[in-house]
Amino acid sequence: MTITVRLNHELRTFNTDAQETLLHLIREKARLTGTKCGCDLGECGACTVILDGRAVNSCCVLAEQVNGREVETIEGIGTLEHPHPLQQAFMDAGAIQCGFCTPGMILSAKALLDHTPHPSRADIQKAMSGNLCRCTGYTKIIEAVELAAERMEKERG
Repeated sequence: MTITVRLNHELRTFNTDAQETLLHLIREKARLTGTKCGCDLGECGACTVILDGRAVNSCCVLAEQVNGREVETIEGIGTLEHPHPLQQAFMDAGAIQCGFCTPGMILSAKALLDHTPHPSRADIQKAMSGNLCRCTGYTKIIEAVELAAERMEKERG
């Protein structure tokens, strides 16, 4: 089956089969390795991407289901020279240790802030509840999301 997807704001076409996951398509066919394969069961959040504005576990979505839809990965939100405010806040708050869970964490946080620019701490905790981290604990991660929300609010004016 041939599918077309808007991947990181660029229209891309891929050949896929009925069993292929979005995670496999992103990593193996699109060669975007920022999205990590953790548990491959939808439990850890390492493979989180944004699908049509919602954070999803890409290991639980079939590639054919994204035909005609929009997918955003960590590679699509910032660069080394111009990181997204969330990426910068994670660095500034010390919310990154090994970094394996970080892309999924940042995309979960981005999906939250895109829809809720002024989240409460409870909103942040709920949005991040599907992402597991073995290194940092969650205090600095929550603080990074709060910091990014403040900075993004200032940028909006």
